[in-house]
Amino acid sequence: MSSIFDDDYFITEIGMPHIFPDPREASDEGLLAYGGDLNPNRILTAYRHGIFPWFNEGDPILWWSPNPRLLLYPSEFKTSKSLKRVIKNKGFEVKFDRDFESVIEYCSTVPREGQDGTWLTDEMKKAYIELFKMGFAHSVETYYEGRLVGGFYGIAMGKAFFGESMFSLMSNASKVALKRLCDILVQKNYYFIDCQVPTEHLMSLGAKLVDRDDFLDQLENALLEKSDLGSWKDWENI
Repeated sequence: MSSIFDDDYFITEIGMPHIFPDPREASDEGLLAYGGDLNPNRILTAYRHGIFPWFNEGDPILWWSPNPRLLLYPSEFKTSKSLKRVIKNKGFEVKFDRDFESVIEYCSTVPREGQDGTWLTDEMKKAYIELFKMGFAHSVETYYEGRLVGGFYGIAMGKAFFGESMFSLMSNASKVALKRLCDILVQKNYYFIDCQVPTEHLMSLGAKLVDRDDFLDQLENALLEKSDLGSWKDWENI
């Protein structure tokens, strides 16, 4: 591995072995390494160390572990009175792992306020679809009158869920999906949902900023727990 010097930190170029620098030594911005590939096993290794890929089309693959980290503890999801009314009356139905490829495609194309969807490249989508087939990636999907109208996808290992991207074609659709997932994760004793970087939307729903060292300590403990590997379709009955 080689490095380039940036301000007071080294940013490492990674090679073929699935080895990453120590994220505890990264700058607060979080850029830790560049290069490598999006082999699903490399991505899983990254997540196990609190690292995720994030880069634009045409750029080298960039690997991040920012400080602080945005976490949503499932039991702390904030359900507003208006969201409670939506859940009760709107007619939304939440399903799991029914149409992962459509979810990731919508996440790459549906505009989101303050975010540029170009980072979800074809190479990235292909890697996460493979992780879905391996039983690590999952989609949480909101339907209205039989039509997919919102949701998100992420990676689950141990008792940690790493949220990646969400979309909504109808108001509140992704919130309904997130509320449903949180309710189940409480029952299954998940430690947290990793939201990676702060957004006003997620913080309004109860996500909070956590010091990176604290996050990495929690992650180590979460990974000691048994994973819910494979399809989550039966979670619809919980």
